Amino acid sequence: QVQLVESGGGLVQSGGSLRLSCVASGTIFRFTNVGWYRQAPGKQRELVARISSAGNTNVADSVEGRFTISRDNAKNTVYLQMNSLKPEDTAVYYCKAEYDNGRGGYYVYWGQGTQVTVSS
Repeated sequence: QVQLVESGGGLVQSGGSLRLSCVASGTIFRFTNVGWYRQAPGKQRELVARISSAGNTNVADSVEGRFTISRDNAKNTVYLQMNSLKPEDTAVYYCKAEYDNGRGGYYVYWGQGTQVTVSS
């Protein structure tokens, strides 16, 4: 079982930066693939960035060059560093962890989300 808690959201001016944190409970977190998703009002939830258990990363085209995802397994934490923020980045940001136990079991965990608001 994994519980995820996001933090670091807030109100920032356009061009500013925020760092989101996703802290997990449990001992399997280091074996999970983790993604940051966001959902703006009236829009579908979308993938922003993803990091595998091995540390391989990818980010959405819309945030390429501005957002960076990283993880610190010793702290059971995944980060999303967001620079050069734009008003269109305004959304609730969610952390998602996926775990495959290698024996047919596949588990998905979501956090409660953290609000990011970028003013123009």
